[in-house]
Amino acid sequence: MRLIGMLDSPFVRRTAISLEILRIPFEHEAVSVFSTFAQFKGINPVVKAPTLVCDDGEVLMDSSLILQFVEAAHGRTGALWSREPLQLQHEVRAVGLALAACEKAAQYLYERNLRPASMQYAVWLERVEGQLLAACAGLEAQFQQHPQLAQAGFSQAIIASAVAWQFIQSMLAELVPAAKHPQLTALSARMEQTPEFLKYPPLGPGVPGLSR
Repeated sequence: MRLIGMLDSPFVRRTAISLEILRIPFEHEAVSVFSTFAQFKGINPVVKAPTLVCDDGEVLMDSSLILQFVEAAHGRTGALWSREPLQLQHEVRAVGLALAACEKAAQYLYERNLRPASMQYAVWLERVEGQLLAACAGLEAQFQQHPQLAQAGFSQAIIASAVAWQFIQSMLAELVPAAKHPQLTALSARMEQTPEFLKYPPLGPGVPGLSR
């Protein structure tokens, strides 16, 4: 299998780290939806990262669906999810909040850095900013209210949350202060030191026009 996409995308990175933890063999190809658009389009005409090219050539999309497929196909269904219903409920909420935070952070960055300043829609930016802050606050509260979430080994809640927080802090730290999110900051710092996270660092060209 081939995983297509840049690791500065939290969705691609989440997928790569999860596959590594699950010990599912794959090759990562760092192809950008921006700087190498034509190359990506040749692999997947939809140009959506992450893309998984299966062994028979069929193309899959969406990090959650890709991970659902590989766990089921390789006999490891639920390996990164709790089997206890209430704990699973807490994990699903955490992953939903983490992915929403990534989505809103990306929307904010695209509006601010891809669209000319004279054409930016302030009302839309304000709305997306509010959604991003709400998702991060909700995720912080989830780990505060359910500390067992961070005490497990690897789980999708831990992986998605740590990857999301690193992405947001690397891009929008001034908008989402780390001081207000101590649980996420501690979780991210711990996970970034693990071999699986270190093997897939968040490297890539980023969003065009964004100075970091």
